[in-house]
Amino acid sequence: MSATKKLIGWKLLWQLICYKPKLYFIDSCFWILIMGLPALTGLIIREFFNSLTGKAAFGLSPLAFIALLLTLNLGHIAFIFAGRITKTQHRFLMRSLLRRNLLERLLNNPTAQPMLISSETKKTVSLGEVINYFRDDAEQIENSVAGISEVLGEAIFAVLSLIILLSINVKMTLFVFLPLVGMLAIVQQTETRIKRYRQASRQASQEVTGILGEMFASVQAIKVAGAEEDVLSYFRSLNDKRRQMMVKDSLFNAILNSTFQNMVSLGTGLILLLAAELMQNNVGKLTVGDFALFVYNLSFVTAFFNSFAGFMALYKYTEVSFERMTALLSGVSADTLVAHKKLYLNGLGDRTKPLPPLEQPLENQSDAYSHGIASADHLQTLKVSKLTYIYPNTLRGITDINLQIQRGSLTVITGRIGSGKTTLLRVLLGLLPKQAGDIYWNGCLIEDPASFFIPPRSAYTPQIPQLFSYTLRENILLGLSKDDAEIEKALKIAVFEQDLTAMDEKLETLVGSKGVRLSGGQLQRVAAARMLVRQPELLVFDDLSSALDVETEMALWSGIFASRAEQGEQNKWTPTCLVVSHRRSVLHRADQVIVMEAGRVEAQGKLDEILSGRQADWIF
Repeated sequence: MSATKKLIGWKLLWQLICYKPKLYFIDSCFWILIMGLPALTGLIIREFFNSLTGKAAFGLSPLAFIALLLTLNLGHIAFIFAGRITKTQHRFLMRSLLRRNLLERLLNNPTAQPMLISSETKKTVSLGEVINYFRDDAEQIENSVAGISEVLGEAIFAVLSLIILLSINVKMTLFVFLPLVGMLAIVQQTETRIKRYRQASRQASQEVTGILGEMFASVQAIKVAGAEEDVLSYFRSLNDKRRQMMVKDSLFNAILNSTFQNMVSLGTGLILLLAAELMQNNVGKLTVGDFALFVYNLSFVTAFFNSFAGFMALYKYTEVSFERMTALLSGVSADTLVAHKKLYLNGLGDRTKPLPPLEQPLENQSDAYSHGIASADHLQTLKVSKLTYIYPNTLRGITDINLQIQRGSLTVITGRIGSGKTTLLRVLLGLLPKQAGDIYWNGCLIEDPASFFIPPRSAYTPQIPQLFSYTLRENILLGLSKDDAEIEKALKIAVFEQDLTAMDEKLETLVGSKGVRLSGGQLQRVAAARMLVRQPELLVFDDLSSALDVETEMALWSGIFASRAEQGEQNKWTPTCLVVSHRRSVLHRADQVIVMEAGRVEAQGKLDEILSGRQADWIF
């Protein structure tokens, strides 16, 4: 299993390298030259010393050799400058691709299942903790990709330097490999500890960022509970734990690097002692120039050994990052992380170069929102057959749900708390993965509800709507192109007209973080307007009455049905409504009432039919 994971890690790194192969090739060439040009300096130094002793192979003066050294060093500086540019570009691309793919997966994973840190702990990841994946883990993988070209450059010239060393003295050269053997043995023996310390430090950092996000999101609740000291005490304990884990990780890394460097230095010292003995005894005719060249090139070989051992340790950290990010992907392979997707980076921030338009959710539709949807997509019947979902490690959920909804009807789901009403909506819309059963839209089987039930086919408002820290207009449109008249019309249907009049900035009113400047009822009505402005075929409300009084809710329903009757012929918008509600007035108005009990449909039909022979409080 360990060998398989290693192969997967190298495969993922290779896929990242292949994302921009031309840029990586150019960058590698620069770094090969950056790492290797100093090797030529050694040859010049040898000839310089040999010229001083009258044994130079070329008839150049010492000043000529000095001029060559200056020219070579200036060229080296130029390559370093160019290499830094290409390295920065490639690093940014690798980091951006990883973050883009991770973000896309999180946005396209509406299943609402807990995101797991590992298959062993089953611990959930909060929104604040996710930052750690985007920041630290992405940068760790980026460092490994960048390090490959640098180690490659060192390796090529280490081989060339090794050839030079062998040509000078074979016996001394064999001693060079002793530190490498020791380094590889150390990395192999400490692999488990390297990964364990890195995993623990990442986990501790993740918990700190997670609690920060929770604290900022729950300031009011913390104050009301008078829990400031307790929360801060817990935050300090997490910071202490993080400090301990980070110190362990950093200290162990420093010990490894120090061990590698000391092994190289010790090996170099032994080689120099051997060289001194050979020169003293005049064995092998080792000249001063040869000795200078040997010592100079020896540094390239030993530096490569040190870098290679460090890179192998770095790769162990990278394996940890791949494992963590793959666990966060929730059910897809690690290849999703490194999938080759287009990055729109050129002209970033330049409003004269807008990003390409988003793909429309419906095929063969140039403007689905403005011109409606294709006739084949207009909802006629929505059928659910034996729909089942049970929450992991529980007996709660829904089982064998069967229902059918007709175009233009109002279907109300009701039942006691915990009977499965919200779960039914979420499984139907693909927000929870169905474990059994089928969903049919106009008789056609829906394979992927999550990607199918989106505007303009359907729109959904949960019990607690989510708003962003932007204006009222931006929260309603979310990128949709609509004029003010259409927005105000949707707000009127949602019974928000008077609220809008009372706002000084009107549609430009900032709603605050998560809509904190709005009341609970205003939040739900703004969310309803967000649905209505898109004119979907299916309107899905989860307990709209939870934050609305009876009068406001009835006005909202009257507005929806009046709009439906008014626009039915002209715009062919005849929305079908599927709602969760306990309100008697809504139940009486419903074309179909579905009563849930313990995750099953207990009764179904018109309200009067259901109540016939039963106690009214069985529902209410």
